[in-house]
Amino acid sequence: MEDKNPSRISGDSFLFKIHGRQTGVRLDQFLSSHLQTVSRTRITTSIKSGLITVDNKVQKASYRLKAGEIVAGTFFKSPELEVLPEKIDFTVLFEDSSLIILSKPPGIVVHPGSGNYTGTLVNGLVHYCRSISGVGDSLRPGIVHRLDKDTSGIMVVAKTEPVQMMLMESFKNRKVKKSYLALLHGLMKDKKGRISAPIGRHPVNRQKMTVLPDRGRHAASSWEVVAELDNRFSLARVFIETGRTHQIRVHMAHLGHPVAGDCVYGSNRKNSCFPRQLLHAHRLVLQHPVKKTMLDMTAPLWPDFMKVLEELGMDERREKIQ
Repeated sequence: MEDKNPSRISGDSFLFKIHGRQTGVRLDQFLSSHLQTVSRTRITTSIKSGLITVDNKVQKASYRLKAGEIVAGTFFKSPELEVLPEKIDFTVLFEDSSLIILSKPPGIVVHPGSGNYTGTLVNGLVHYCRSISGVGDSLRPGIVHRLDKDTSGIMVVAKTEPVQMMLMESFKNRKVKKSYLALLHGLMKDKKGRISAPIGRHPVNRQKMTVLPDRGRHAASSWEVVAELDNRFSLARVFIETGRTHQIRVHMAHLGHPVAGDCVYGSNRKNSCFPRQLLHAHRLVLQHPVKKTMLDMTAPLWPDFMKVLEELGMDERREKIQ
């Protein structure tokens, strides 16, 4: 019977001997399959940093392994940047020992970044559940997906590193269903439809994304109009098949119906009367990574969004969006 890997793991250090069946497998793929509690990003960073060797030589992540070779090394450790616990208001919709499903308020950045190390959702999560600080990346503990600062709504957060890895894999393999509610400028000619338009970084304004037919990444969204308001706006339920940066905002603007309040992708529209971009992550359907049961959760519209809809005459149709 073939000796199974790993040969030795101790803390952040490891040593594997490659057997015949692993011949030809990429270095990064081999490590990902045998170190399933370590993120692919951390493995790739460790390889690029020269911390992992094959027969005492540094190799690229794409290196094809050969029988008899010894793969050894340690994992890259990010510089310790402490995320300070802060009281940040968010609504917990579901929680157990594995994960938290919450509703993020608008105006809150998900995790710390350049020049923005306090007042984020992660600061609030670490305050709410201290153990999350040790889950994955030190600046993004527990985070498996994100919402824009001014987008409100439902998110799932991991409470352990294995659960974080499983959730990230579910998102990557498109096993998580996400739907949003968006108030759009104009009345849409097609009340239901789908758009498949590649998205990439804007060639001039690097802070924006745009549709790039020839070199963007595949992105697909579908929509259905829930209500038409004040003969000027469409309230739509938008489903995303992929998770590109600013995907809904870019796709809807590309269709000629930018999100109300979006001053980036709808700058040619009157947006000053809105409190923010009126985009809300409404529903999340996923399999619980540990219990294997299905979770189907919704986050009620945030009050500022609901107030705008009521001002536009939404009261009698409220039941359609809850």
